[in-house]
Amino acid sequence: MNPVKTKPNILFLFTDDQTYEAVHALGNEVVETPNMDRLIQSGTLFTHAYNMGGWNGAICTASRAMIISGRSIWDANEFRQRWISGDSAALEMTWGRMMHRAGYDTYMTGKWHVDAPADRVFDIARHVRPGMPPDQWPHKEKDQLPPGYNRPLSPRDSSWLPTDTTRGGYWSGGKHWSEVVRDDVLDYLQMANQSDRPFFIYAAFNAPHDPRQSPQAYLDRYQVDEIPLPPNFLPEYPDKEKIGAGSDLRDEALAPFPRTAYAIQKHRQEYYALITHLDDQIGQILAKLDNLGMKENTYVFLTADHGLAIGSHGLLGKQSLYDHSIRVPLAMTGPDVPEAYQVDADVYLQDVMATALQIAGVEKPGFVSFKSLWEVLEKKPGSNLEKGVYGAYMNLQRMIRKDGYKLIVYPEVPRILLYDLKADPHEINNLSDSDVYRDRIGNLWHDLKQVQADMHDSLALPDSPEGWLIQK
Repeated sequence: MNPVKTKPNILFLFTDDQTYEAVHALGNEVVETPNMDRLIQSGTLFTHAYNMGGWNGAICTASRAMIISGRSIWDANEFRQRWISGDSAALEMTWGRMMHRAGYDTYMTGKWHVDAPADRVFDIARHVRPGMPPDQWPHKEKDQLPPGYNRPLSPRDSSWLPTDTTRGGYWSGGKHWSEVVRDDVLDYLQMANQSDRPFFIYAAFNAPHDPRQSPQAYLDRYQVDEIPLPPNFLPEYPDKEKIGAGSDLRDEALAPFPRTAYAIQKHRQEYYALITHLDDQIGQILAKLDNLGMKENTYVFLTADHGLAIGSHGLLGKQSLYDHSIRVPLAMTGPDVPEAYQVDADVYLQDVMATALQIAGVEKPGFVSFKSLWEVLEKKPGSNLEKGVYGAYMNLQRMIRKDGYKLIVYPEVPRILLYDLKADPHEINNLSDSDVYRDRIGNLWHDLKQVQADMHDSLALPDSPEGWLIQK
């Protein structure tokens, strides 16, 4: 008989580089994600969940620092310096430690990429992985890229095979990293089943981040020539160097310039195969949860740290403020969570942290910038992002998404983009050159500057966009 627990359990399933477009239940008819689909259908899906961006090319660092600290992007960037200095009080102000003090056994496995020691944040931490497998980006001259980059140059290009276990990467250690995380979680669930304390499991998969390696059986499910290109495919993105997504950025160096249809189809084949392999591991975790009789008293969250372009707008990575790179899947199941329900209100993926604190009965500390998803479900006033979704990438990009429109600003070009997201969800048609939208641009510019102040954003934009609107 299982020990009686006074609080519900929390299982956090965190993927890496998974755009909202890469889940079957979210409209992608190509990718196979039956377990993610069942999880989504058994609970509530937040269709518009966003990451704020990042302060360097490793967007996952910022995303994870925000969710562990509860702080918004620039505050998290400043606060993490306390972790780096070894400030023990700052370590206590983390998600894992707050859950521990609320009476939870806390477990972590997989990708960390946060400047605080995982074993100081969680009771048990195993197989703590770096941002990506080691030795995948050696410091070499640009004309000496390691295997796996600048490819495929043609259908005959066999310089990199994702099933070649001698390449290391996800195969390092003899077992695929997604399977290592799975086994850790299965063991954690067995341990938690013997405890009278509720559990909080932070299961962070490196997949589907590159190098996108999976067993051959998963690659065989996807035929390269049958994979559609994204509607916003471009051979090359204008001003890519000035927005911080140029050819010297690691993510962008994965495929050749200009992008070819075949190269993008090949990268997407490997991306989808790795996601399907990941999905199978999630399926085994959910089955174990059910078999142990824990399902009814466990909240499960599924999300990713950010999205990925993979050919959209001529980009490969996540260092942009287009939806493909900042918008993620976000699903929640558990006691009293509506089933087969969708919420289209804007949220941040880091709202999961505030939600978990509420479930644990923790009064949200004043330093936590994010809001509980329960406020959105209960449609409390002010629970959605009334000021708009804010996005930033270093000091090279800014964005606000509000009232069905998105304004993107490139200070170093300078350039302004405006998209009608309802009419143009793939962000193809820039409306900023039309005089019809001058007032809307002005209003969004004003709103962006206000949100910048709220976010303690030090980038100074002009008082008015007019001087940049004449730039073509």
